[in-house]
Amino acid sequence: MKLIIQIPCFNEAETLAVTLAALPRQVPGFNSVEWLIIDDGSEDNTVQIARENGVDHIVRHTRNHGLARGFMTGLDACLRLGADVIVNTDADNQYNAEDIPALTAPILERRADIVVGARPIKTIAHFSPAKKMLQKFGSWVVRMASKTDIPDAPSGFRAMSRVAAQNLMVFNDYTYTLETIIQAGQKNMAITSVPIRVNGDLRPSRLVKSIPSYIRRSIGTIIRIFIIYRPVRFFGAIGFTVFGAGVLIGLWFLSHYLRGEGGGHIQMLILASVLLVSGFQTFLVALLADLLAANRKLLEEVRFYSKSKIETTEGGSTSAQSKHSKENIKS
Repeated sequence: MKLIIQIPCFNEAETLAVTLAALPRQVPGFNSVEWLIIDDGSEDNTVQIARENGVDHIVRHTRNHGLARGFMTGLDACLRLGADVIVNTDADNQYNAEDIPALTAPILERRADIVVGARPIKTIAHFSPAKKMLQKFGSWVVRMASKTDIPDAPSGFRAMSRVAAQNLMVFNDYTYTLETIIQAGQKNMAITSVPIRVNGDLRPSRLVKSIPSYIRRSIGTIIRIFIIYRPVRFFGAIGFTVFGAGVLIGLWFLSHYLRGEGGGHIQMLILASVLLVSGFQTFLVALLADLLAANRKLLEEVRFYSKSKIETTEGGSTSAQSKHSKENIKS
């Protein structure tokens, strides 16, 4: 059994050495433990620090693509390198690496396909009240959309089986954390969480540059998640609201018309007509979006079987790679 610990990096020269020093080389249940760095277009000496600290594999982007793209690049590389289980962690040493065995245990015991580390949000001193509230709200939205019970959905400290990694596909460019959980719920993967510990804050968050920016981008991410994964519920709710408003206004006009008072309220009839037509069109959009979602699921299944076939064909050369080989992939 091979475990690969991947770390997406963007200008992490100041903190990467601390993070790597804490990573294990032996984890119960695995014959080998390897480290992989995704250099997402860093402009500092992140790659040099990684090499000096014994990183086994380095995957490089020639320019910055963002955290979500870096995460997916790492998964693809880990799969090609023959990983049976993949652990994702951050380069700022936020998560306690000693909890990696607890994170991988449910997968080794075949109780889960994906395991998310649940941080003690309430007790993290460097999290502002607003950030704690947003973390809780985001986790609630994900639970509603995915029908899972993950208390800390934004956590990037997670483990996944090979099959789970082959199935995941992130559409959002901002972050992968919320979307991957919703995908797991939709694809009936076994997903669970375990409590983890966190370390002190080494640098400000790259995702949360400011609370207003984080709120704006989080709301956009959540809306897009519902559009992609719950299109009928999203557009259906809008259509029902608009159509219902048209019905109420139409009934109000009808009551006045029957009393002979309709002449002075013709604008309300026009408004009711517009709302009814708009609501009906939104219902049609909901149906079309549902058809597109079904087509997307079929394409994801084709992608999964294609990736599995390619990896099986390349399996011989992959397993023959040395533990300390360096892999440089530019994109």
